[in-house]
Amino acid sequence: MTEPITVAEGFHFLEAPRWRDGRLWFSDFYGHQVTSMREDGSDRRVEARVPEQPSGLGWLPDGRLLVVSMRDRKIMRREADGTLVVHADLSDHATGHVNDMVVDDRGRAYVGNFGFDLMGGAPLEPTALHRVDPDGTVTKVADDLWFPNGAVITSDNVLVVAETFGNRISAFDIAADGSLTNRRPWAEFGPLPSSRRVDEALGQLQAAPDGVCLDAEGGLWAADAIGSRLVRVTGDGRITDEIKPGTPVYACGLGGSDGRTLFACAAPDFHEGPRKAAKEARMLAIRVSVPGASAA
Repeated sequence: MTEPITVAEGFHFLEAPRWRDGRLWFSDFYGHQVTSMREDGSDRRVEARVPEQPSGLGWLPDGRLLVVSMRDRKIMRREADGTLVVHADLSDHATGHVNDMVVDDRGRAYVGNFGFDLMGGAPLEPTALHRVDPDGTVTKVADDLWFPNGAVITSDNVLVVAETFGNRISAFDIAADGSLTNRRPWAEFGPLPSSRRVDEALGQLQAAPDGVCLDAEGGLWAADAIGSRLVRVTGDGRITDEIKPGTPVYACGLGGSDGRTLFACAAPDFHEGPRKAAKEARMLAIRVSVPGASAA
């Protein structure tokens, strides 16, 4: 591994780094836009403007971009002419801001939500994971998740999802109809917090897995939102590698020309007020030995 370098800065709070078509795509919550750039940070482009706060990104099989619109609990779709339209409305389903998502090769999006008013100081509550089919139909596919966050789908059709306040990462088999079965731990860092106060619960976590990405050997990189570190976790729960970039990190993605650059979204903290008020977020890049799953 190499030391982290900053390849782009001047953002509010970054999430959902995705490598596609030779470019890194990502969302800036409070900048209200989706940006893409080359791996060295050059040639930045605004790909979409999302007033209600963008987060998770994915693509339909025909190449159209899907982007989570957090505050109004929708998924937006970018049409060929660049316009954004509503792809799905989760306002009657999600119990908090809609957050990260993963889209499978059939165009089905699996999307999580906060489950409670995190920024408003509400107590922790478990929530559900929903599937959005290509026609916009919304179906609950799992419940009792503690802040479902970053998610990936493995080559053998397993959905892996980070539970940020659950001290764990969970795995599900994806059935042919898109339903989820056989829930099991991918990694357990410690017990569920006993307190539902956010400040107390954070103190009881050994790790708070946020954004995640998969490598070509089946390892899962996770940004630990409380540990200022990136950890690589295998399916038996072992942490095989740890990177401490000297700053809090909240999401990660593998990409670059050879798939061996681990991009990480860094910011001083995750609190809405200070992140809205300042542009202190940046994109880090670290060279690693195992490429991303898509580069296999």
